[in-house]
Amino acid sequence: MKNINCKISDAEWIVMKVLWEEAPLTASKIIEAVSSNKNWSPKTIHSLISRLVKKGALGVNKEMPHYEYYPLVDKRDCILDETRSFIQKVYDGSLHLMLANFIKDEKISEKEIEELQKLLDKKIDE
Repeated sequence: MKNINCKISDAEWIVMKVLWEEAPLTASKIIEAVSSNKNWSPKTIHSLISRLVKKGALGVNKEMPHYEYYPLVDKRDCILDETRSFIQKVYDGSLHLMLANFIKDEKISEKEIEELQKLLDKKIDE
């Protein structure tokens, strides 16, 4: 999969999640999957698919009787890109500030704290 800058809108994320879960899919299968969670018209979903193809996030196999779509970008890469963008926009790029605010203001279970501690300990050992 391509490692590109994933500038995907919130609505486009919904389509991408369907295809990251199962691909390739025809437009009708994508519409079916998206419609189970969203009350969007098929035309709206077709537009989202077209935009994702133009952005290079989706590929299309036109050899089939019904076009089949598949992701060209990795889900993990897009999540990391979106996370970096969020941290830059909201916290001026400060991961420390984001984590500090989150830990201070959110209810975190003891188990979650232990998991975070293990991640931090592993990072120190790298």
